[in-house]
Amino acid sequence: MTTSSFAAGAYASMQGMGTSALLKKPAPVGGLDGAGAGLPDFSSLVSKALESTAQSARQADTQVGKVAAGRSDVVDVVTAVAESEAAIETLVAVRDRVIAAYEEIMRMPV
Repeated sequence: MTTSSFAAGAYASMQGMGTSALLKKPAPVGGLDGAGAGLPDFSSLVSKALESTAQSARQADTQVGKVAAGRSDVVDVVTAVAESEAAIETLVAVRDRVIAAYEEIMRMPV
């Protein structure tokens, strides 16, 4: 089982964001004081993660087909499957953290 810090680091590296992009101060927009401006919203981050995971699964499937046809090496398949597995594990870890955060919010007294 992966730790939450590993999952967060893997997710950030998967998306090519890095910590500097996550910590960048947003520029003010249209009279706003800059709160939330310029940062991607949660739904776009989730959709990017889903698309990235689906893309790695498609690459693994493509590599399996190439090996079956004799046009690729088994090492390429193992690498593609390992990347796909890491992406899925990261996505599941992030999902679990989101569910845990939601449950924690639901337990808060009003």
